[in-house]
Amino acid sequence: MTGQSHTNGPAQLSETSPSSAGVPRATTAGVWALFALSLATVAVSDLGGYEWHLPGYVVVDALTTVVWVVVTFFSGIVHSYSRRYMAGDAAVDRFFGRTFAFTLAVMAMAAADHVALFAAAWLAMGLTMASLIGHVRGWDQARAAGSLARRYFLASGGLLGGTLALLAWATETTAVSGIVARAGSLPADLAWLAIGGLFLAAMIQSALFPFHGWLLSSMTAPTPASALMHAGFVNAGGILLTRFAPLYADVPAAMSALVVVGAASALLGQALLLVRPDVKRKLGASTVAQMGFMILQCGLGFFAAAIAHLVLHGFYKAYLFLSAGETVERTAPTASPRSDPGLPGLAASFGAALAGGALFVAITGKGAKPDSGVLLALVVVLTALQAARDVLARSGIPARFKLVGLPVIVVVPVAVYGFLFEAVSGLLADVPMTAAPTDLTAVHLAVGALFVAAYLAVDRGWHRSSKRLYVALLNLSQPAPETVLTTKEDYNDA
Repeated sequence: MTGQSHTNGPAQLSETSPSSAGVPRATTAGVWALFALSLATVAVSDLGGYEWHLPGYVVVDALTTVVWVVVTFFSGIVHSYSRRYMAGDAAVDRFFGRTFAFTLAVMAMAAADHVALFAAAWLAMGLTMASLIGHVRGWDQARAAGSLARRYFLASGGLLGGTLALLAWATETTAVSGIVARAGSLPADLAWLAIGGLFLAAMIQSALFPFHGWLLSSMTAPTPASALMHAGFVNAGGILLTRFAPLYADVPAAMSALVVVGAASALLGQALLLVRPDVKRKLGASTVAQMGFMILQCGLGFFAAAIAHLVLHGFYKAYLFLSAGETVERTAPTASPRSDPGLPGLAASFGAALAGGALFVAITGKGAKPDSGVLLALVVVLTALQAARDVLARSGIPARFKLVGLPVIVVVPVAVYGFLFEAVSGLLADVPMTAAPTDLTAVHLAVGALFVAAYLAVDRGWHRSSKRLYVALLNLSQPAPETVLTTKEDYNDA
């Protein structure tokens, strides 16, 4: 009908070479230079004690330098990877320009001490990411996904801008540091309005439920852009909540609300991950779960843990997206009977999980006292237990190695997380409220019970045995219809 012929058989593609165009080469060199400068800033400011600041406009503190190092490193990886991946793209200069601009926007947001600069950088982050999602201008689905994301990000930017303007008016200062210092003088009604605005802005940017739709609809983005989105962009919610923690960290109801919101998104994201058949949306659902856990850590008062988590999640998710093409294959559904690990396997997995939890408590001290740290330690134990059961379920691993090597496989990652937690806590020691554990409440106990119940449900496969639940989760994980390709010919046309 269109006068074009389509060949669905395999085709031999010529080997592509890294783009030698000026913009890709210059931006790649530029972002690695920024990474080197960020490392130097860490050495001079965090280790040498020198403070960089322009009072009322820019403050380069420990949180700023950590974010700078993380975002420039991931952006450097994406730039370098894209030199080959995007070679031959008609709009390669625009792609690299937007990616570099996004990096600068994140760096500006992390250092901003003026409410106007903070809000402008936040909005610029969203608009550049929306442009990357809709990068393929001649692709209807890409344009629709970019437009959908842009509406979400404009809403987030509007909420944050209005909230910051309200706070500036109430505290009579336009400096973020000044607003934070005067948080205790805010009237209760106005404080709650500001807290609500900050929470909603963070939830939208981090794709928490019920705002996860833009993320699951964003798979039209080039894979390098998806890697940068999942490794960097969605983490902005945790950075925002950490920066403004003094506004709400002493308000138990606000902290409990964050715990509930984070737990709901963590559990829902994990449930959606179980029913998605496609690789990239599985990763998207995983990000929803991981961002929920990051916000949960903020609600528990462990903001340094949230920053450590976004660092580890960035490494993990960037690798998974950049290697996603290697995991795609055409397969037919097959019945996969549940493997029974037996009593020795169960004992080994529970022992490894408890050892991991005990090591986490010993390294960080979180969970040793009857406060919100108990819930954090419980989540670590459940995560270690799930990892242990996954190792036991892999048929390709010899049984003897499973039982002997299981504690090492499970405990070592827990130790890495614990030591990174402590390292980030040390770096952020001078940032207000980075460690503000709350009293153990009924909300924490209820969330803990819910996590245990969810683990048992997944372990027993209840999401598969209940058709109603399976269909409900599958429907909830669907992207916006206008962003979905329905035929292979559409891919060929694009």
